[in-house]
Amino acid sequence: MTSRQPPRPEPTASPGIRPVRLEGIRKVALETGRHRLLVTGALFALVFMLVGGRLIHLAVLERGDEPQLARSAVVQPTVAGRADIIDRNGVILATSLPTASLFSNPREVLDRHAAADKLASVLPGLDRAEVVAKLGSPSGFVWLRRNLTPTQQYAVNRLGIPGLRFHRAERRVYPHGRQAAHVLGFTDVDGRGIAGAERYFNTLLRSGSGHLQLSIDIRVQTILREELSVTVAEFDAIAGAAIVLDANTGEVVALTSLPDFDPNNPAAFSGQTRFNQVTKGVYELGSIFKVFTAAMALDSRTVTLEDGYDTSKPIRIARFTINDYHGKKRWLSVPEILVYSSNIGAAKMALDVGTQTQRAYLGRLGLLDASAIELPEVGAPLVPAPWRDINTMTISYGHGIAVSPLQLAESVAAVVNGGVRHAATLLKHHAAAPPAGRRVLSAKTSRQMRSLMRLVVRHGTGRKADAVGYRVGGKTGTAEKLRAGRYDSRPLISSFVGAFPMDAPRYVVLCLLDEPKGQESTRGYATGGWVAAPVVRRLVRRIAPLAGIAPAQSEEPPAPGPPLFVPASGKPAKVRGRRVVAN
Repeated sequence: MTSRQPPRPEPTASPGIRPVRLEGIRKVALETGRHRLLVTGALFALVFMLVGGRLIHLAVLERGDEPQLARSAVVQPTVAGRADIIDRNGVILATSLPTASLFSNPREVLDRHAAADKLASVLPGLDRAEVVAKLGSPSGFVWLRRNLTPTQQYAVNRLGIPGLRFHRAERRVYPHGRQAAHVLGFTDVDGRGIAGAERYFNTLLRSGSGHLQLSIDIRVQTILREELSVTVAEFDAIAGAAIVLDANTGEVVALTSLPDFDPNNPAAFSGQTRFNQVTKGVYELGSIFKVFTAAMALDSRTVTLEDGYDTSKPIRIARFTINDYHGKKRWLSVPEILVYSSNIGAAKMALDVGTQTQRAYLGRLGLLDASAIELPEVGAPLVPAPWRDINTMTISYGHGIAVSPLQLAESVAAVVNGGVRHAATLLKHHAAAPPAGRRVLSAKTSRQMRSLMRLVVRHGTGRKADAVGYRVGGKTGTAEKLRAGRYDSRPLISSFVGAFPMDAPRYVVLCLLDEPKGQESTRGYATGGWVAAPVVRRLVRRIAPLAGIAPAQSEEPPAPGPPLFVPASGKPAKVRGRRVVAN
């Protein structure tokens, strides 16, 4: 019988040995996991940095994308948010609409010929050969078409051509087209003002400080352009200019220069159409200057309305001869000199006024300095130097000095509004009271001149400007053009400036035609009284109702002052002409 041994007891660990071993294992595991997490995180960070770097490279540094377009030294950023321009009644004259421009990275275009064919099929007028050449460029960016319509953008998108992209932009739009072209001007494809108010107020319009309100009334502007266009065409003139000016504030209510242009399509017009005849052109304006000669003579008390001058013989001085067109060959009173537009009488009156006084008055009236109107296209007057007696005489009837039509209108406004000169402005005047101006003539002289200018329309060379009921006053002007140092009698500058109503003038209206041709309806004449005065009559009839001016129903009161015509003796009450002029 085998004896059974008792089971050997299991060895037991001494107290504290097992917990220490387990804790070490855990620490090793945690350290290993932490290292793995750090390595994994570093790898992920590196991947994200690589991806982010590539995105930055594509978005900013790679040629052909929109941010690169904004930083390109060749293509400037498109201006966004250009302010609207509105007329005095709040009608929009210029605004900006969102648009898209098509460009390409030629490196991404797979087949430039096929791409050009597809683009030409949806973009009318696109030059296929030009597109093929652009898509073959080594550059990373080329423009293909600016200012697409939404329909065109959608059509290009549907083509699915790789390498084509769109640049968000704005397009300047002029809802009235040609109507106020020379006032508004236009912008370039990047939204910068190039001409007119767009250029003058470019910084303000780009600042986003609200709309720009002009003094223009687009209703009057439309009438003015229509009437001038018809007249330029009727008399085959090479150019025309017209302006309506508020006589008491200097605000330009309407301004038209022909030929003109459509600012919505600036690429389609030439430099000549951009020339502003009203503000940039300077002309010898002829007998309209007799208004200023009479005004300065009366204001300086050189003459009175009772005085007169002998106009029976031409004035010969040196190699010059001053004569009258259809002269009366007799003594003329001061009113008659203006009514019959006597060069001889005006020249003698100016000599009595004197050269220094003449210069002082013309300077105060604003005829010796460029206008301060808010347009970049402003011409400076041409004045004689030195200013001698012969210049004093010829300037008295508008030869030997050249000014812009705008300057003339400004100065006539001062003559008729009570003697206060207001600088012409394109900005609407918002205050209830008229702006402060500079007094250049006495109120008495202004009243006398209103009466004389009314007589010119009732009895003189301006009869065709008479709009019944509106009491128009004014003066005709006809000037020969200077060519090769000599005056040519065939090409004329024909004009008329008027104001209405003459008992309390509200507006000055001027019309000028450059080289009009006489027609059968004018008996072959192309002078201011025949071609320009009728335009002013039609304008007054159409503008007055818009301005709330009703035609007078009562008989016009007689003009104050002495009778227009001289006594039966043939001489005025007082004969002037203190200075001797060789005849």
